[in-house]
Amino acid sequence: MYSMDIRFTESRPSTIGVEWELPLVDRDTGDLTPRAPAVIAAVHERLGDHDKVTEELLTNTVEVVTGVHETVHGATSELSATIGEVIDAAEPLGAQVMCSGTHPFAVWDQQEITPDSEHYTELIDRTRWWGRQMLIWGVHVHVGIDDRDKAVPIMNAMLAYVPHLQAFTASSPFWAGTDTGYASNRALMFQQLPTGGLPPQLGAWANFEEVVGDLTHTGVIEGVKDLRWDIRPSPGWGTLENRVSDGISTLQEVGAVTALVQCLVTASSDRLDAGETLPTMQPWFVRENKWRAARYGMDAEIITNVAGDERLVTDEVHDLVTRLDPVAERLGCQQELHHLDTMIERGASYQRQLKVAQEHGGDLRAVVRHLVAELSDSL
Repeated sequence: MYSMDIRFTESRPSTIGVEWELPLVDRDTGDLTPRAPAVIAAVHERLGDHDKVTEELLTNTVEVVTGVHETVHGATSELSATIGEVIDAAEPLGAQVMCSGTHPFAVWDQQEITPDSEHYTELIDRTRWWGRQMLIWGVHVHVGIDDRDKAVPIMNAMLAYVPHLQAFTASSPFWAGTDTGYASNRALMFQQLPTGGLPPQLGAWANFEEVVGDLTHTGVIEGVKDLRWDIRPSPGWGTLENRVSDGISTLQEVGAVTALVQCLVTASSDRLDAGETLPTMQPWFVRENKWRAARYGMDAEIITNVAGDERLVTDEVHDLVTRLDPVAERLGCQQELHHLDTMIERGASYQRQLKVAQEHGGDLRAVVRHLVAELSDSL
């Protein structure tokens, strides 16, 4: 065992930050376009701020990053303003902005890796074919934690909610022009990377330090940032980072998912403060739940507890919204949390995409146009 001393920056509890990966598409063809470097440079010049819009692995992607916010409304307002700037910067370059977990028809081997990035060059050199396949996008939600020793127990408890988050954000039914039959093809693609997928269930912070120490010693990672777990402590920010979600297609849905994560982490933190032990579920149940949500999306029957009881994920989320309502009221995100019920009525992004494809005789360019319009209209 090689333990590392990892300092956790204690944060104001329940503060949030959001990272939203956005692919750029050609206005005429709908295919991905490598205009991100030019778009990012233009936005930096407009805003005079290099932190809000950053590069990603591929030159077809911009990542929009918020500052630290107390409320979901604060975070979504900032996202709306920044993405508006990205759309304006992309327009004269013949590019448009959309979001989903995968592009409906783009092909992975025609995409450019972001140049002059040692981090991305090393990633691709190590992961080769699987790394090059990562033509995927997600949304990451950080929630501040005031005590390092809470991070691992809350991470373990949050694994029970992976299927809820996966099903409601599922937006990657297509891969390279093929209907995969999965609501989230991205979820299963991403876990092919050596440190991707579900985290191990650990006992305490010291065990997390041992895992990072062992993986660093053996050259698997250079540091915590290389752990690509679906949920992970982010020690530098003092947060628990939720990375389960597919690329989310609208601002309202980002708000709803951010509210759910903020409420779940806060409720868990409250229980620890009250001296309770947080419940966890068997790793094999957690793994099965993730697969069911990726395969069936909103129609997934998920395992809800250690006894193996099962229930439709939408029924679970509806009751969860009611249960978390007092926490949401305290955090000022009731409206955003209740949008999850609206998502049950309207369907998830993967369902809307499949419907558009069907209505247009399988023309996936229509799906891209739909995604571009949906994002723009939601701002």
